[in-house]
Amino acid sequence: MKKIILLFFIILCLSLSGQYIRVENFNNNYEKVDKKHNDPAFKPGEWLKFRVHYGFLNASYATLHIKSNMIDSIPVYHVVGRGKTTGFASIFFKVDDTYESYFDKEDGKPYRFVRKLNEGGYTKDEEINFDHKKEVAVLNDKKNDRRLNITIKDSVQDLISAFYYLRNNYEFEDLVEGESLELKVLYDDDGIYKFKLKYMGKEILKTKFGKVECLKFRPMVQSGRIFKEKESLSLWVSNDMNKIPIRIKANLVVGAITADLDAYNALKYQFKIIMD
Repeated sequence: MKKIILLFFIILCLSLSGQYIRVENFNNNYEKVDKKHNDPAFKPGEWLKFRVHYGFLNASYATLHIKSNMIDSIPVYHVVGRGKTTGFASIFFKVDDTYESYFDKEDGKPYRFVRKLNEGGYTKDEEINFDHKKEVAVLNDKKNDRRLNITIKDSVQDLISAFYYLRNNYEFEDLVEGESLELKVLYDDDGIYKFKLKYMGKEILKTKFGKVECLKFRPMVQSGRIFKEKESLSLWVSNDMNKIPIRIKANLVVGAITADLDAYNALKYQFKIIMD
């Protein structure tokens, strides 16, 4: 149960990361990004809040907030993701996690990724700095006073930057129902992960805001200790210019986790609601 928030960020950001990039185009360099996508799907100030619940329990809330910042005189977006257990669930386990990403405003490549976890006494304090010219990412494990160099190539993203990078780099008409897609993301000292998922088509969801037309995706995961089956995850993204997650559902070996968009602020485009 204490991994609910970690699962949320992995499901949200990595599932979204894979959804819009075709396998045959995976190795494109940052400089080759189509210039027609330079107008971002988001802006500084955008804030998303998700209610994560396990069965009847409101297990936690998670937020994503984007700001402007600078790294080595380079203008960057600075996204802060936070997750925290709340209410009755916090009696059994306390989680207070923070993820941060700093990525280029022009091409979306990540410069820094920060992960600070506090999960029922288990803590982690890591920072990854990306040097794209040298094709290396330096992981600084502050808790254990350890450094590790990881070789990176092509368009590798971190857990958070992947979501925002790919919101700007796909066309709706490029999505083919039933097609499986892949993406590479650097998450921790285990190196670069490959994620595969399938586009399932369009679906209308009933939400607290009204009916929303969504694009549905099914990330592939490893069945066994946590997930019930390889296709245990489902993800719905708004079919509008914002491309924000509306719902995430994970069928676990025991029970299910669902994350619903609970609040939002400062979207760049009008949130598309279907009126009855």
